[in-house]
Amino acid sequence: MAHLHKLRRLLLLAPLLLLGGCGTVLLNPSGDIAMQQGRLIVVSTLLMLVIIIPVMALTVFFAWKYRAANRQAEYSPEWDHSTQLELAIWAAPLLIIIALGAVTWISTHTLDPYRDLRRIDAQRAVPEGTKPLEIEVVALDWKWLFIYPEQGIATVNDVAAPVDRPIRFKITASSVMNSFYVPALAGMIYAMPSMETKLHAVINQPGSYEGFSANYSGAGFSHMRFTFHGVSDADFDKWVQQAKDSGSTLDRAGYLKLEVPSEREPVRRWANVSPGLYDAILNRCVEANRMCMHQMMAIDAQGGLGLPSVYDVEKRALRPLDPNSPQRPVVVGLCRTDGSIDPAPVLAAASSTAPTLRQ
Repeated sequence: MAHLHKLRRLLLLAPLLLLGGCGTVLLNPSGDIAMQQGRLIVVSTLLMLVIIIPVMALTVFFAWKYRAANRQAEYSPEWDHSTQLELAIWAAPLLIIIALGAVTWISTHTLDPYRDLRRIDAQRAVPEGTKPLEIEVVALDWKWLFIYPEQGIATVNDVAAPVDRPIRFKITASSVMNSFYVPALAGMIYAMPSMETKLHAVINQPGSYEGFSANYSGAGFSHMRFTFHGVSDADFDKWVQQAKDSGSTLDRAGYLKLEVPSEREPVRRWANVSPGLYDAILNRCVEANRMCMHQMMAIDAQGGLGLPSVYDVEKRALRPLDPNSPQRPVVVGLCRTDGSIDPAPVLAAASSTAPTLRQ
């Protein structure tokens, strides 16, 4: 029997041994933003335990006290109300909800990923005039592309930043939605095609940290990981120089090849990046002779190019022009992809009041 008791104790301790291999990066991160988020988790959990622990304890207490075998328990079949009990039942959860709401409201604004950093850590504010390190992030299938516009380099599945320097991430995706996440640095931010999200963060301790996509995006999702390096200023310059030494250039044709889905992509570096590549990725116009999204939106703002929009432009063109407003362009023809022009419809009625612009 003694052996059975020891075996039971060992079996009870087995889950603790398994948990011992788990990392505690979420509650012990190396970046100030992640540190504040981890503290928020602890505070929220403790506030909820203020209710959960008494409820669980009272559940056990009542089950034991009013068990069928306890003939000494009070029996009050006519009891139906207690003001004190009602106050305890409703007041305590209400206070917890108010406290959680206050903490959530404050942290939502303080930890807004789009907000510029105001501090390096709890003891140091961001020095006035400090320029954040800008990193442009593109989620590909199934790899991560990082572009450093100031340094003029690009890398795949490898990113670095100096310790204690604010970082501004600009994040987008090439095809499907992903989620950019470095647990030691800050919370996860979605990466979506044709859209740009932002994340401001800072790393406070040197080291190499794991980053990955936290949103399922297809067959190669499991290996869509990268390494984030927190380094000194001198080591960051050396890291940049390693990319410069590669001598290669990431142009638009090279990006289109890189965009093809692939798994377990090794670290790659480019010494130069074609100007405007990230904006072309964001606006989905990397290919030659393809109109960018911001150009389409500008055309839509002018009335569009479809026949319904052309007629709408015609109706507006017939109105008298305000002498204090800039003259509006008027569509007189639609261009085909082969370069020829469809002359219908011609807005002759507006020619006397507004300049024409062949779109």
